[in-house]
Amino acid sequence: MGLVVRPGPVDGWLGAEPAASPSVAPTTPEPTPTPVLAAADAGGTTPDTAAVAAALDPLVSASALGNTVHVSVLDPASGTVLYERNADKPTTPASTTKLLTAAAALSARGPAYRLVTRVVAGESPGEVVIVGAGDATMSVDENQLFPGAARLDRLAEQVKKSLGDTPATRVVVDMSLYEGPETATGWGSSDIAEGQVARIQPFMTNGGRIEPVHNDFGGDPRYTNPANGAGRLFAKAIGAPGSVRAGTAPAAAGNGAVPGASAAPDASAPAGNGWTPGKELGRVESPPLVQIVDWMLQQSDNVLAEAVARQVALAAGKPASFEGAAEAMLTELGELGLPAEEAVLYDGSGLSRNNGISPALLVQTLALAAKGENAALGALFNGLPVAGWSGTLRTRFVTPSPNQTAQGIVRAKTGSLSGVNTLAGVLVNRDGRVMAFAIMAVGGASSISARAALDKVAARLVECGC
Repeated sequence: MGLVVRPGPVDGWLGAEPAASPSVAPTTPEPTPTPVLAAADAGGTTPDTAAVAAALDPLVSASALGNTVHVSVLDPASGTVLYERNADKPTTPASTTKLLTAAAALSARGPAYRLVTRVVAGESPGEVVIVGAGDATMSVDENQLFPGAARLDRLAEQVKKSLGDTPATRVVVDMSLYEGPETATGWGSSDIAEGQVARIQPFMTNGGRIEPVHNDFGGDPRYTNPANGAGRLFAKAIGAPGSVRAGTAPAAAGNGAVPGASAAPDASAPAGNGWTPGKELGRVESPPLVQIVDWMLQQSDNVLAEAVARQVALAAGKPASFEGAAEAMLTELGELGLPAEEAVLYDGSGLSRNNGISPALLVQTLALAAKGENAALGALFNGLPVAGWSGTLRTRFVTPSPNQTAQGIVRAKTGSLSGVNTLAGVLVNRDGRVMAFAIMAVGGASSISARAALDKVAARLVECGC
């Protein structure tokens, strides 16, 4: 069983629910949560920019962060820029890219949107076609990596019941929902082999993992062909002999609907009364999109990020590809009034070194969500890791003062690539003022030292009586 991770200090503000986590609990004492927050408003005093600069300048100049540091700190309530250094210049964001992916998807699809994986009758009796819907969270059985995920075994039960006396002869996987390359420009040649990500396909189980296990820093073995791997498991479950092949569902299967979208179910294929190609044999639904986004942010899951990004493309009527998703995300962010021109995207996860995002865009996205004026965007905070408490911040901010003072107070997305270390999120300072921040460092020699230096900046903002 996974451990229950408490959502942290913004529980009441953002309506978060406890989320299951496969991570091992830290050995340090649990931090005491700060008082429940209200949505950022104009109450209190806007921090003094000169005081913030005096507090941060020495820390931002730390050698551990390297020669190039981009920083932006914003007061969401007043819109005041409290601190900036190279703030409007895009730099490599690593996994802080996922903040933009989450915001764009929640805005475009809405938090309640679900992905529907369907199985329909193929062209010949006994042939079944799985129509990939982009649900990367699907589990094989009750041993779930993502709580509440759709289950392949339950889909198989429906199909066997619908087949009746007709024996299953072959499984076809329809992957036509996605287009273009299955890996992004800028990904490392070893990213898949090292278990950081999988080929991005619209049908898979457990994010393409062979086993439903998550490791904080990657190393989760993935199927070489996730759709084929999941297809073989499904074929075994329904007793279909032979190999699994890629193909296209009969035209009647979608009834004109986009694969993966919610639609009224067809009647089950008749057993023993002929074979109707395209008839629906079974369906399962993903959890709501907001939960998928939560898990994506908490554990920095790269496959989920790419699946979520493609939903932005589909919502906009664009090709569900890396290029289509990037274009749709930037358009969606621009329509929200954000400076989308300060980003260049090649993927939705941040694995691509070709990505460039300014810290100003990240903090303005966070600030827009923090204001509480957009309910869909407010859901973004549910999944952000909490300092010293959950997700990818579970083991950070746990050293003695000063960093430890930020435990349970900083809620942020981490980002790490070789030579790149980033952190972006929200916190509450000593005076009870909400701040949005982004710190992006390139060139630090040691990732451990760079992360500690980033944490010092965030912790100083928490302590700041500015």
